[in-house]
Amino acid sequence: MKQLIGSVFVLVMGLFLWSLVPLLGPSAGYLSTYFTQHGVADNHTANLVTAVVVNYRGFDTLGEVLVLFASVSGATFVLRRRDGLPTAQPWPASEFLATGARALFAPLVVFGAYIFVHGHLTPGGGFQGGAVVASAVLMLLLVNRDRHLPHGLMTWLESLSGFGFVLTGLIGLAVGGSFLSNKGLMPLGEWNTLFSGGLIPIIYVLVGIKVGAELSALLDVMFHSTGDADHQEGQA
Repeated sequence: MKQLIGSVFVLVMGLFLWSLVPLLGPSAGYLSTYFTQHGVADNHTANLVTAVVVNYRGFDTLGEVLVLFASVSGATFVLRRRDGLPTAQPWPASEFLATGARALFAPLVVFGAYIFVHGHLTPGGGFQGGAVVASAVLMLLLVNRDRHLPHGLMTWLESLSGFGFVLTGLIGLAVGGSFLSNKGLMPLGEWNTLFSGGLIPIIYVLVGIKVGAELSALLDVMFHSTGDADHQEGQA
């Protein structure tokens, strides 16, 4: 019976979504044509996807940042440290892995920064660059489970970058007429160069720092969410 009800529900939803397709076609075609024809002139960025995501649809990027913040906050609350819970002692990493992780940490951080700084020119962006930075932190935590990140620094980075992102969007709203507007705030620069795209590189730097700090803090919480087993045995 449950399978029958589920099948009927899926069929009804499929028919409903299919009926919406004709309504989306003309507007989608008009928007894609406008973005293709005017994206470079409006933003001077070689990556039209970046122009659409950061400039034309800035509220989407704001929503993504808020969703990530809510997800990390919820996971941090659930995985917060609980003293006295048993935990397995991790197997120590080999010297080869430890040396490799320390050697790759700085290049990965620089590579992540390169990705979000050049997000307006390449397929990268703030979220991708921030994830690469967090992967560098993950390697250090894997080879040294006793390492703790400076949560005060992570909180300040996340807060300041988030505040800067919202402030930039509101300034664009006041000056350019739309949230994260790229018009009238600073020179757009020469097309397909590093200093082009107006505010888009700055926005991606802020997003990259915010994402990297949030994901790194989440990884630290996941690695240190339980208390020390020896501490529990001492209390017993």
